Amino acid sequence: MFKFIRKLSTQNQRSVKLSEFPDLNVEYLCNPKNLQSIAENINRRKGIGNVALVNELKQKLESSKPDTEEYLELKRSFYKELLQIPNFSHPAVINYGEDPVEVKRTGEERKFEFKPRQFHEITKRLNLARTEHLGNVSGTKSYYFLGELAELEQALIQYTLCNLVRNQFKLMSVPDLLDRRIIESCGMSTTGERTQVYNLSEEHKSDLCLSGTSEMALAGFFANKTFDLNELPLKVATVSRCFRAETSSLAEESGIYRVHNFTKVEMFAVASPSQSELLLDDFKSIEEEHFSSLGLCTRTLDMPPHELGAPAFRKYDVEAWMPGRGMFGEISSCSNCTDFQARRLGIRSGEGFLHTLNGTACAIPRMMIALIETYQNDNGTVSVPEKLWPFMRGKKKIGRQKQIPELKLIKNKK
Repeated sequence: MFKFIRKLSTQNQRSVKLSEFPDLNVEYLCNPKNLQSIAENINRRKGIGNVALVNELKQKLESSKPDTEEYLELKRSFYKELLQIPNFSHPAVINYGEDPVEVKRTGEERKFEFKPRQFHEITKRLNLARTEHLGNVSGTKSYYFLGELAELEQALIQYTLCNLVRNQFKLMSVPDLLDRRIIESCGMSTTGERTQVYNLSEEHKSDLCLSGTSEMALAGFFANKTFDLNELPLKVATVSRCFRAETSSLAEESGIYRVHNFTKVEMFAVASPSQSELLLDDFKSIEEEHFSSLGLCTRTLDMPPHELGAPAFRKYDVEAWMPGRGMFGEISSCSNCTDFQARRLGIRSGEGFLHTLNGTACAIPRMMIALIETYQNDNGTVSVPEKLWPFMRGKKKIGRQKQIPELKLIKNKK
């Protein structure tokens, strides 16, 4: 492990400063023969990007005199538009339409002899969590886990990390504050009305933002690095907090299903182009086996183009059955971003740009919903999945927490 970190820290000692004009696939994107297929891909993905404008700016750039202010401004405009073009879509998913395709189902929905309760009902009865009246503490879409539920959270993290280490992932710890250029290079917008990224206030005069997923910090760590092909694939994992300005008001996404900050265990990989497709299948299998080992009923979905975002070439979602809610809810996803992020971040080998992949090994809030609702008992207690017993000091059940005080609503005095 220490050899791995030392090697990365001494390899290619150049600044992680990102180029204003990254080495994008200009030859393909600005070939008039490809204009229609690129425009169709943008339309299918329901994303932003104007390939016609990109080609128009390219022509103006070619007719402009180099080494002038006009040329530099045109070049900046050209790359600004070029960077908006999303990744290609895997040929297998192009014609999926609006709906994903289920490719696998694991486990069976648990049959109850009583009406299963929802997560918030169970945890309120047992004094395990707080999701209400937090406006004066942290705002809406936040939560507290208390007592044995907080212990279950840590058990779940440790069990997940053990599985990843067993699958040859190296562990890292990452920052939660990232330069906006790293975030945008990974394919997420940091400005505009629809951004989910939290920016630091203007008074800090900073380009730092709160990270929405540790995938971006991991990708940024490898920026401007060149790898030997025999080092690949390089698989790393981390535990971090994720910060997202979520706005959903759907009833099925209430409580801790969609929150502003949460803990997540993330998988990330750098691979050669010939490895990435098989590695995505490996990521998917790791997720499926991990959730199955915890006794969850899951289904794996191959996502259509409009669900891929900007960077993904192909993406699988894993949903778990949540009996209290009576629905399948997304608990994980994994994506092959091919060279979309690598080109923007300068991650390459001597033979060209590499591919990056990411996957959610464990997103704590939604995993908690699935586990607590699946393992609830008629007497109000919650059984602990057998795989987590060693990480819970042998505890097999969770009952009411008596040592934790009730949370009182705080009213600010004016």
